[in-house]
Amino acid sequence: MGNYSIYWIKEEFAYRYFHKSGILYRFLKEYQTNTERTDLKNQFNYITKSFPAASLLTHIKNHLQTRKNIMVNGKYIEMFTNDSHYITLHIQEKQINFRCEMLHDAEKLLFPALRSFHPCLFIVGNDLDNYGWISLVSMERAYLHGQVLYS
Repeated sequence: MGNYSIYWIKEEFAYRYFHKSGILYRFLKEYQTNTERTDLKNQFNYITKSFPAASLLTHIKNHLQTRKNIMVNGKYIEMFTNDSHYITLHIQEKQINFRCEMLHDAEKLLFPALRSFHPCLFIVGNDLDNYGWISLVSMERAYLHGQVLYS
């Protein structure tokens, strides 16, 4: 099973790092392995938004159609279809962790709901070096100047 994390990146940084995803990926992996480092924690908190668990869960439920089933236990969610697609996710304050057999299962069950929730979501594979944006982020020149992450 694949294990992935999703982060809600603030728009300013999503615009700035859309074509520099490797830098954002390396930063998030470094933060995952060194969460006690104050400098990384401050940068992480500065560039990410918190997930509103209740409204996100409502959005996901409303987006799923009748042929898709959902079971909720607090912030732990299981989604599946009758044709054997299955995914589990856990909503935390600053990230969503999910597991699926194949990424195609997430594309079928989870990603459409998340794309309509917000486009500035960045996905990181925790087991493999997979990463990327959940959808295209249109570039706005207003965000292309200013502070940058370390590289």
